[in-house]
Amino acid sequence: MTTKDAYIQRLENTIKDLQNQVSNLTEMVMLLRKEKFGSSSEKTPKQIEGQLSLFNEAELEADGSVMEPIKKDVRSYTRVNARAKREELIKNLPVREILCQSAPEDQICPDCHSSLRPLGKETVREELEYIPAKLQIVRYVRMSYECPKCKHTDHPYIQKALTPTSLLNHSLASPSSVANVMYQKYGNSVPLYRQEKDWEQLGISLSRATMANWVIRCSQDYLMPIVEHLRKELLSRDIVHCDETPVQVLKEEGKKPQTKSYMWLYRTGNDERAPIVLYDYQSSRNGEHAATYLKGFRGYVHSDGFSGYNKLKDITRCGCWAHLRRKFVEAIPAKKSKDASLTSAEIGRDYCNQLFKIEDSLKDLSPDERFHKRLELEKPVLEAFWRWLENLTFLKSSALGKAVVYARNQKTYMENYLLDGRLAISNNAAENAIRPFTVGRMNWLFADTPKGAAASAAVYSLIETAKANDLNVYTYLEYLLLYMPDTDWLNDPAQLDYLMPWSESVRAECKR
Repeated sequence: MTTKDAYIQRLENTIKDLQNQVSNLTEMVMLLRKEKFGSSSEKTPKQIEGQLSLFNEAELEADGSVMEPIKKDVRSYTRVNARAKREELIKNLPVREILCQSAPEDQICPDCHSSLRPLGKETVREELEYIPAKLQIVRYVRMSYECPKCKHTDHPYIQKALTPTSLLNHSLASPSSVANVMYQKYGNSVPLYRQEKDWEQLGISLSRATMANWVIRCSQDYLMPIVEHLRKELLSRDIVHCDETPVQVLKEEGKKPQTKSYMWLYRTGNDERAPIVLYDYQSSRNGEHAATYLKGFRGYVHSDGFSGYNKLKDITRCGCWAHLRRKFVEAIPAKKSKDASLTSAEIGRDYCNQLFKIEDSLKDLSPDERFHKRLELEKPVLEAFWRWLENLTFLKSSALGKAVVYARNQKTYMENYLLDGRLAISNNAAENAIRPFTVGRMNWLFADTPKGAAASAAVYSLIETAKANDLNVYTYLEYLLLYMPDTDWLNDPAQLDYLMPWSESVRAECKR
């Protein structure tokens, strides 16, 4: 090759590299525009879904028992009466009946002037009445008793009645008021400064500093022991879902206010037992935090592709097909002609869709039946997907390249859900459980101190666990704050069993 030819070759390679770079930057800009202005839904358009045949469609769909479509029957439907819907909606609400009567002087027949007598009554309408909250002071007054005979002796006997233990000494805090502050902030995402205005409307000036102190003190003294008891129960299970999300803590020693801290989430899987959802605040995203929190756990761990979970020992890690599918969706070109063939990103997405479709058809089966059906129906799809992936040509730095590299790196974990019928194909259970925290974070933005972040983790844990167990969140928080001050859990940890969301006494009082 002459010097001139070598120079031309270098120029052609440079042009090719620049074209690839422009293509990647254009793809990145389109993705950023889509994230900012476009729909976040990953739902596959109907006109595209199903275009990909993973197998021979004739062999897959053929069924000799199906009749030819000579006559088409339209399935009828039953219209639900609007009143029946309303009665179902209000069936658990108390009823206050207002009886509308005629005045005594009007209860006269205009024809014969005889007195009218009741004939019957009818319901004219029903309305939903809102009863605003109101405040009152509960004053505990203790009685003292003396023995009249021993009164004049050297050993007089005086007895004082027992009183419930105070939630916080020398404070106006009560189980109901503190539970309301917690429920409003962590259940309804209402920041303390807004709650401050609500308390003013009810007739008391209650500062956000006071409310913050209530939350932190009560979390430390009463809620964290409950959360730790739940953690011990979680470690005894077989399946755990994990996720983590950033949180900003302003006053953390050795860190700038802008530095990210993390809220970690751990929840039980589909093990047919009472669900547990726990949050854990940590100063970083180091996988050692997960290893410490789950120390002693021996089972299956669902997670995304974050490498920090590789630090977990003696566990079987299961990948998330929802994360993988999302990466293929992000790689689909924003603009494409209507009649164009499927792109590689769309083919990858449709492989994932096929797996989720099969999973949906198996949701009502028992774990053992689901285990065998997965091997029969999903294993061939997985094998076809990996073969397609091995032969795929792609640019590593492109969005498609990132999806392919992610899939290949996670292959070890992506098929582990086939090992047990109780396992899930995705980590959506953890993502759904951590979403309330991310919604709340958009309202209160940051935590002031690590103590506040740890208190938030404890309250979120109990709120989301209560929701998962179909409990009334506010009632359960009040129940815990009412009974924990007089529970000797330090000397007898078994007493905490009676405060778990699945205990009979709790369900009797707090069932939604």
